[in-house]
Amino acid sequence: MNSEEHGETSKAPLGRGLGRGVSILDLVLRVIAVVGTLASAISMGTTDQTLPFFTQFIRFKARYSDFPTLTFFVVANSIVSTYLILSLPLSIVHIIRSRAKYSKLILIFFDAAMLALVTAAASSAAAIVYLAHKGNARANWFAICQQFDSFCERISGSLIGSFAAMVLMILLILFSAISLARR
Repeated sequence: MNSEEHGETSKAPLGRGLGRGVSILDLVLRVIAVVGTLASAISMGTTDQTLPFFTQFIRFKARYSDFPTLTFFVVANSIVSTYLILSLPLSIVHIIRSRAKYSKLILIFFDAAMLALVTAAASSAAAIVYLAHKGNARANWFAICQQFDSFCERISGSLIGSFAAMVLMILLILFSAISLARR
């Protein structure tokens, strides 16, 4: 009987240490996701390129705000970034108090909502970036990336941080769910 009690007490510190490790990993993943979403929003939001046409008075300009989908991308990544920043203190509380169950459940719920938002934004922006690169002959949409190469490089690059944040958000949800299931 004594060995069983000893076995239970020896597992408790291991479980707490593992829980604390998962909470620290949660915090690190949130910080990296903040960087990804914020960099994506800033990169896309500051993208524009102007090309002269015959004279200096007639110019063609490409801006992210010319495409409503890219505007949605900037707004959605800004919202997700703000949420992730606001969730950092709660993530720190989970490091200190690894037994907090309801706050982890709340984070899973909001993490899932933010995952849906960033997925919608990144996917719709990826479709526009594809059209900018390839065009669509059937719809008579021309590829603009041969002329606006700098613009296209920046909008393509801004997708990377957003898709990385999607992966990180999935990992956050999985780790939180595993942590809750162990209880």
